[in-house]
Amino acid sequence: MSAEKSSEEKIKKVFQPKSWNEIRSNDSWAIFKIMSEFVNGYESLSRIGPCVSIFGSARTKPDNPYYRQAQEIAFKLTAKGYGVITGGGPGIMEAGNRGAQRGGGISVGLNIDLPFEQKPNPHIDHDKSLDFDYFFVRKVMFVKYSQGFVVMPGGLGTLDELFEAITLIQTFKIGRFPIVLVGTKFWTGLIEWIKATLLEAENNISEEDLNLFKLVDTPDDAVKVIDDFYKKYMLKPNF
Repeated sequence: MSAEKSSEEKIKKVFQPKSWNEIRSNDSWAIFKIMSEFVNGYESLSRIGPCVSIFGSARTKPDNPYYRQAQEIAFKLTAKGYGVITGGGPGIMEAGNRGAQRGGGISVGLNIDLPFEQKPNPHIDHDKSLDFDYFFVRKVMFVKYSQGFVVMPGGLGTLDELFEAITLIQTFKIGRFPIVLVGTKFWTGLIEWIKATLLEAENNISEEDLNLFKLVDTPDDAVKVIDDFYKKYMLKPNF
């Protein structure tokens, strides 16, 4: 069976109509599955020590400059004593785990079951590869056990993680931690829209919200933002 056909069948299965009794039964069993994912995540990640999460596109190839930057950032983070957490898949995630492994640091992969694009990369520590069915459980693990986010160019999933973290910090639901956007060319359009539309035109955010993230272009600057932050503040869980 081809990968494309297998993906189509998975999608059809997810969206297959269900009766009301089936929905109620599935919801009841889902509670236990969700609880088990939280318990497994907490027990596994509570022992990893200070880590930084690296996000970015699963579609980024090894010959892409952003792939090489992500790998170098991860490598340099391990030299500072941080482990690296990624989504465990290909692309930028693979680059992050690869750099951490090259540096001899902790390499964590939080995999998600998807019908396409997601399969564990070979650079994750064998005892630190976790599998999730639920995006929201996985996102809790990223936020709770990361001392910083490095956000490389990516797609909708990358933007989801970025804005969730900014929102949680902005609303004081979690402690503040450094968020680093890498790639001026990629991120400038979004940042200009945030300033011009959300802040100036609509007044939907405060000016200080723009200080919740930093924009850099080099691996050294990305690591420096995180290192400088923890010269001022103590490492601790985010909630």
